[in-house]
Amino acid sequence: MSQNKNKISAAPKVLAAMVAAMISMPAAAVDFHGYLRSGIGATSDGGDQSCFQAAGAGAKYRLGNECETYAEIALGKELYNENGRTFYVDSMIAYVSDQANDWEATRGEGPFNNGTSSIRQFNVQAKNVIDGLPGATLWAGKRYYKRHDVHINDFYYWDVSGPGAGIEDIETGVGKLSLAWTRNTSTGDLTETDVASDVLDIRLGDIKVNQDGALELGFDYGSAGLTEAQELAGDSDEDGYLFTVEHTQGNWFGGFNKLALQYATDGMIGGGHNNATGSGDMFRLVDQGVVQLSDSIEMMYVGIYEDQDMDNNSGRKWTSFGVRPVFKWNDVMSTAVELGYDDVDPQNGGEDSQLTKLTLAQQWSAGTSFWARPQIRAFVTYAIWDGPVWLTGDVDAGEDDGLTFGIQAEAWW
Repeated sequence: MSQNKNKISAAPKVLAAMVAAMISMPAAAVDFHGYLRSGIGATSDGGDQSCFQAAGAGAKYRLGNECETYAEIALGKELYNENGRTFYVDSMIAYVSDQANDWEATRGEGPFNNGTSSIRQFNVQAKNVIDGLPGATLWAGKRYYKRHDVHINDFYYWDVSGPGAGIEDIETGVGKLSLAWTRNTSTGDLTETDVASDVLDIRLGDIKVNQDGALELGFDYGSAGLTEAQELAGDSDEDGYLFTVEHTQGNWFGGFNKLALQYATDGMIGGGHNNATGSGDMFRLVDQGVVQLSDSIEMMYVGIYEDQDMDNNSGRKWTSFGVRPVFKWNDVMSTAVELGYDDVDPQNGGEDSQLTKLTLAQQWSAGTSFWARPQIRAFVTYAIWDGPVWLTGDVDAGEDDGLTFGIQAEAWW
């Protein structure tokens, strides 16, 4: 724990050094990217804003249902560019807090210690440095690695990000091949000591299969590298596999559609972030997209079905679907409605969890696209549920519905 605490407390110092370096350089010399969401909210019965998620669900629908301040600051710079060969340094510091006070320090520091900072990315990417592989990029360090997610519920269904190394975008004539080795250390289930959970990731993407359509195929092998002491203690070392097939259709009713099918076994059921999940298998289907319903209406949609069948009876079936239509009044103002539904059926025969969340939001955005940001939104959210539910904020856990309202900003750049 002390090592992790030291890493977390050091992050603000690293961020300060990064900002100082950026200021000392010409403005055009450094790439500056980031993300933020933050706001203020309350419940209809008084108290702080609450957020709602079905117990056991892999995600929650986001609009008007986020109760934290979260920020990412990313700085990058190309340090070498000669004869088509480039070296690029990328970095990112992230911070999350309860958006409860003016001053919210890193956990363990000061009176308002409800914030956490983290180094999310620090890596070097070298392109065209291997003569026999033109266009390929060699990389090492900590990074977001080819993450696949659903925007409206922040569900990362294919994500092996972390410290690692690899080579990506090798042109094969059929598609682009990428190889990576990443790690996410988890806690041993018996020794409660760190277990190195490694993932070997192999992907072949950009396979043209139809007009405006492409396939991506993926194979991930996860392995828990136990020490001799952990093996003797009996810590779980459930190696596992994850197979992914994803089809992306462009020019789909003015937008796109993505259909992903996944099958995982044992340690890879947790996506490689925890190889101690036990024996079993999982099947998952994710279909999502954005469509242009009219000149003034865009809509994102998603449907998810996931079936975890675990030998220790800890699995579950999760069904989810949601839509977010957005009506554009002019170049900067729009109205969004988000309806999301989740149903979780535990394998052990426990009580089902069903939650429906509806949000109405008035939005002001930097443009007319569904993806236009920055955005300021005023929202009202109503949720109703049956069975266990995960709540944050001031809605009583004994209730079966809740109403919240507030104002939030969101931006990426």
